[in-house]
Order: sequence, then C-alpha cells, then structure tokens
Amino acid sequence: QVLLVESGGGLVQAGGSLRLSCAASGRTFSNYIMGWFRQAPGKEREFVAAIRWSAGTTKYADSVKGRFTISRDVAKNTVSLQMNNLRPEDTAVYYCAADESGRRPISYRTYDYDYWGQGTQVTVSS
Repeated sequence: QVLLVESGGGLVQAGGSLRLSCAASGRTFSNYIMGWFRQAPGKEREFVAAIRWSAGTTKYADSVKGRFTISRDVAKNTVSLQMNNLRPEDTAVYYCAADESGRRPISYRTYDYDYWGQGTQVTVSS
C-alpha cells in the first residue's frame, strides 16, 4: 500500500516562498513518476509538476515554470516542491501523487496517477 503524506503548506504573502514535501512509503519507487497537483475552490484539479524517480526528469505546467522546482531525495523517499515568487492565483490545496506505470512521456493527467496524498493548503495573500 502506497502512502503519500504532504507537509509544508501555509499562508504567505505574494512574492514569498514555500517548500512542500511529500513523504512516500510502501513501495520501491524506482519506476514511479511523482507529481504535484493543485485544486482551487470551484476549480478542477490541475497539474503543477512531476519528476521521474529514477532519472530525475521533470515536467512543469506553464503557469509555474521558472518559479517552482520539483526534486526528489531518493535516500529519504521524499519529493519536494520549492515554490518561489508566489502569486495569489497559486492559492489552492496541493496534492502529491504517484504514477506507478512510469509512462513516457510524463503525464499531466490526474487519471494517470494511481495514488494521492491528503493535500496541504497553500494560501497566498495579495
């Protein structure tokens, strides 16, 4: 059973930074793709970023390119999302997700991800 637990959310002013972490357990993740998604009130869940566990290859949504960085720590089984220059429109619940297929290319679709964390709230004030 894969377990994903997010942490690091909070309230920050526009232009500030936050770092989210996702602790993954229950499997060997070497063939997995790990992703971050977000969902704002009244909106659909959307892709933010993803990383291929083995090679470290990354993919980003256009809205966060140059501001967010996804990384993984293989020894600690964690995936992080460093978020800089935050904007009010980044306000959402952020979810960690895992795609066990290791598909190519990295998917941005929610239905391609098999496991999800409980989410962590990020609020950016203007």
